[in-house]
Amino acid sequence: MTRLNETAKGVYVIAPTPFLPDGAIDTASIDTMVEAYIEAGADGLTIMGMMGEAQKLAPEEGLQVMRRVLERVRGRIPVVVGVSAPGLATITGLSAAAMEAGAAGVMVAPPGTLNTDGKILDYYRMVGEELGEETPFVLQDFPLVTGVAIASSVIDRIVQDVPTCVMLKHEDWPGLSKISALRRTSEAGGRRISILCGNGGLFLPEEIERGADGAMTGFAFPEMMIGVCRLMASGESAAARDLFDAYLPLIRYESQPGLGLAIRKHILARRGIIAHPTLRRPGPKLSPADVAEIDTLLERQTARLGHQSE
Repeated sequence: MTRLNETAKGVYVIAPTPFLPDGAIDTASIDTMVEAYIEAGADGLTIMGMMGEAQKLAPEEGLQVMRRVLERVRGRIPVVVGVSAPGLATITGLSAAAMEAGAAGVMVAPPGTLNTDGKILDYYRMVGEELGEETPFVLQDFPLVTGVAIASSVIDRIVQDVPTCVMLKHEDWPGLSKISALRRTSEAGGRRISILCGNGGLFLPEEIERGADGAMTGFAFPEMMIGVCRLMASGESAAARDLFDAYLPLIRYESQPGLGLAIRKHILARRGIIAHPTLRRPGPKLSPADVAEIDTLLERQTARLGHQSE
């Protein structure tokens, strides 16, 4: 497998971890999910992230999921594995296992103890040293969850000091100005890395116009994000926005804090991409009212797309 590098672009779909109704790992759904994402045109996959319920998996289960995905992908697209953990020893061990199994790179979010710019910079310097020259990594910037705010100037320093940091997973909110600031630095001669954005694709057209290279996030209809990125890349901004707008009510609904993954898994199960919408406990369950609202949104979206195609 080719190692992840600074030229990565497009859509790296954040894949959920499928579970059976009893909470066991659903390996058959891992297979159908991988095939569905590849068929939709995903440029890559990211697994074991925050929306992959990695924190709910036992260590051996995490390895099981990672290996199953990589075996099913068979090198057709790059796979990034989330390895965030409180200690560097755990991160190093998970990263070694991931790269040995065929991952293209790993993703590391900052621990919540990093409360100064200096600590953040020192931490990612240590991450680069511990992972070594053969393991490229993604810096996950998600302050709404991690509680760690990383200024664009600090990211610039990390990018310059740590050559194996090849991608930023941008999930600051509001954060469009951060993308602009990072691109101004690279345009002025600084090292340019890939920027893929999260937050469920809620700001995808604007993020690309600000200089992002695509998306690294989940949404129940990844083909929308893939289509938007391809249309924007070909200069068809209006068509990209038309496609985005057709899905915006569903994007908005899925963006509910705390409930978003339950909504996404429900729709993925409805689409046959995974067999069950199960979240590992503890986790929210959709109410009958939630399901009715999702059904209404899906019906309206189908009608909207049908109208656009006439």
